[in-house]
Amino acid sequence: MLFDVAIIGLGPAGACLANLLGQRGLSVVVLEREADIYPLPRAIHFDGEVMRIFQNAGLRAPVEAITRPGLKGMHFVNAQGDTLLIRAGTAAHGPHGCANNYYFHQPELEAVLRQGLSRFASVQVRLSCEVTDVQEWGDRVELSVTDRVQQTHGTVKARYVVGCDGARSLVRKALNAPMKDLGLHQPWLVFDAVLKPDAPELPSYTVQHCDPARPMTYCNVTGNRRRWEIMLMPGDVPEEMVKPENLWPLLARWIRPEHADIERAVIYTFHSIIAEGWRKGRLMLAGDSAHQTPPFLGQGMCAGLRDVFNLAWKLDAVIRGKASPDLLDTYESERSPHVEAFIALAVRLGDIIQTTDPQEAQERDRKFKAGQPEIFSFPSPRLGPGVLTGDHPLVGQPMPQPALDSGQLLDAVLGQNFAIIASPELLNQVSDSTRNAWLACGIQVLPARDKAVAEWLQAQQLQAVALRPDRYIQAVANTPGELAALSWPQA
Repeated sequence: MLFDVAIIGLGPAGACLANLLGQRGLSVVVLEREADIYPLPRAIHFDGEVMRIFQNAGLRAPVEAITRPGLKGMHFVNAQGDTLLIRAGTAAHGPHGCANNYYFHQPELEAVLRQGLSRFASVQVRLSCEVTDVQEWGDRVELSVTDRVQQTHGTVKARYVVGCDGARSLVRKALNAPMKDLGLHQPWLVFDAVLKPDAPELPSYTVQHCDPARPMTYCNVTGNRRRWEIMLMPGDVPEEMVKPENLWPLLARWIRPEHADIERAVIYTFHSIIAEGWRKGRLMLAGDSAHQTPPFLGQGMCAGLRDVFNLAWKLDAVIRGKASPDLLDTYESERSPHVEAFIALAVRLGDIIQTTDPQEAQERDRKFKAGQPEIFSFPSPRLGPGVLTGDHPLVGQPMPQPALDSGQLLDAVLGQNFAIIASPELLNQVSDSTRNAWLACGIQVLPARDKAVAEWLQAQQLQAVALRPDRYIQAVANTPGELAALSWPQA
């Protein structure tokens, strides 16, 4: 069998991509070397845009059931216990039609994503299958696969292959993609604990302990799960630091051994790197195989989910013959600058949190107290050049997702295709030939009669926006001529 897409790796990025492609009816095989979900905590945060991606994959309700909104924000505290800055959370829905931040336990999220794949007869999941070689042959890619249980060997054929296979990616090696280093390589001890009923009350918000003697981060995850991230200092011996007798004294100000069970204690080196060359022919990278970011913004998994939302509709268009394979080149050109902006800010934020020089820490604290840390504004970078028209500031930004007058969220009404949202007055001026062209391309047209959408267009001083399937704004327009001149990559 020749699959449309083979995905290597069934982590969050690979599983989400398989769900998105399964929705579109493509034949997909996912190859995962492990026999089951990794049972211990890893990623713990994603943002509102990622919840919107889960919504578009038809999984918002089950994801909401295993997450909690980040309502209490993040506090930055110095060595003296002074609060330097509070990045406040909110219970209100943000621009994506949901909370701005969520916390979760990764094994539970992966279970939801895998269960979602059972909806699609066209998607196969093969566990305990390790890909050992990748060869491209004209119209297909052939993967050498070893069944780690049966100890048998075989070949899987697909029109395209996406490597969601992590930091040690086999696909990246096959692409021979060099890595751009953005400067941060710092080992940290990551400690996950499950609190017991008699544990002392701990903050319900995240705390960045900006102590030059030992920078640390505390996170309230979900339920009784808590995480501490502890920076390794000169002289620390990594293999000794993870031992309970050395770990617990570091947490003595908060909890003692009788208050919690250790779930995981491991040393991670926080990297800041990005691949150069995400696609070559029929091979592509997504997630950690394409980039790695320090956790200070909580954007590592988020970046991978944005990757696959960008890639899914493009693969569908190319495989169905609606677009040239060149469309796939816009994947890296759009996503790479976007993810690099997040990585660069995470590095800058890490430089501040990881300050170990006492004098530099005093200067940092002074700037905080003076209200000068503009670095902490959450970024909203535009996509890089690709399927975008014009230089309006909104082009390349995600369209907000309001609730319509019916109570439905915008994306639920628009579906999976390109869309035009325009004032009724402008639509009345559009020619029949333009409307027929939209119909032939499968473009959804939404007259902006709903209050929230009409008010947003008015506030932006626009008459219309064109949206891509990933809900990024492709173009804006104020005249019938501007609308008629739009090009559609799936035409």
